[in-house]
Amino acid sequence: MEGLAKGLKVVGFFDCPGGGQVVVRDRIAYVGHVKPPNGTTIIDVNDPGNPRKLSEIKVPEGTLSHKVRVEHGVMLVNREIFPIGRKDAEFRGGLEVFDVSKPSAPRHIATWPTRGMHRFTFDGRYVYGSPEMDGYLGNIVSIIDFKNPERPEEVGRWWMPGQWTAGGEKPAWKGTDHRCHHPMRVGNRLYVSYWHGGFVILDIDDLSKPKFISGLDWSPPFPWPTHTALPVPFLLRGRRVMLVADEDVVRLAGPTSPAFLWLVDITDETRPIPFASFQVEEEDGTPKPDYTGLHQFCEEIRSTEIPIAWFARGLKIVDIANPHAPKEVASFMPAVPEGATRVQSNDVCFDDRGLIYLIDRSRGLHILERT
Repeated sequence: MEGLAKGLKVVGFFDCPGGGQVVVRDRIAYVGHVKPPNGTTIIDVNDPGNPRKLSEIKVPEGTLSHKVRVEHGVMLVNREIFPIGRKDAEFRGGLEVFDVSKPSAPRHIATWPTRGMHRFTFDGRYVYGSPEMDGYLGNIVSIIDFKNPERPEEVGRWWMPGQWTAGGEKPAWKGTDHRCHHPMRVGNRLYVSYWHGGFVILDIDDLSKPKFISGLDWSPPFPWPTHTALPVPFLLRGRRVMLVADEDVVRLAGPTSPAFLWLVDITDETRPIPFASFQVEEEDGTPKPDYTGLHQFCEEIRSTEIPIAWFARGLKIVDIANPHAPKEVASFMPAVPEGATRVQSNDVCFDDRGLIYLIDRSRGLHILERT
């Protein structure tokens, strides 16, 4: 399946069920799928023009396994209730651990059980995750040690005051609007998106006792939940800058335009300052259905060019060299997948060759090259 490309070239396509996340390690792609019974597909991309399925893992109905991370031959996938929000007191999820030293034959080696796990990152030793835990309202921050992948052990946690209902805390928000969505580690800091609670920056010098440094909650007045917060690993015009993605789903009430990308000055990390944003040219400001605007930027920032999965607008490459005026420099609009009504670009990553992988939540994985 081709599409409309500007500054990018399609080098390969793999037909598969819709995915929530894609990661490539040692030229093997791992895709976490958005609907059961599809769990995880493992794909050989040594020849990107001819990707080849090596194996797949199925999951039971009522189970979501749409996130996957791989380091050093260990694959972690999430287990969450499906559909998200369905009431089932008996459901247990968490993380499933596989030995993928032989990708064609993944071997289950452990489970880290909890009520459920949404997004997480894995650095080869620690997981920084967003589990649902008994006694807490909504997902919290958890740090889990995988030194022995067969016996993972939680070593630290943090929650927004008001979440620990078992401890007598009372939330100042509605339902689970304030909940951990995605912790990401850079050095001794965790940058944590907190859905309709904005984002927080945590000091993790002591992994067992994360400490709040600062945070910013802009929802409301802005209607979208915060999906990802990640600092740029180099200075931009002498300033430390963080990218923040608001996800174009479950907006607050009112006629709203689709979500966009924020740039936040964290030179003084105790006082984060939003100073710029980027919205795609196609938007005219009128209300659009959910899943039209921004979803997720690439979690590995290699240069000032940032690949972004922009739901119904495909892949956008945005240059932030001038952080006050981000600009689109390349794009790829896939063809609408078979059986779908529109494009739903959901996640994007690089491989070691600089190739870009774009997964659609409806169907298909594109492999692209910047030209």
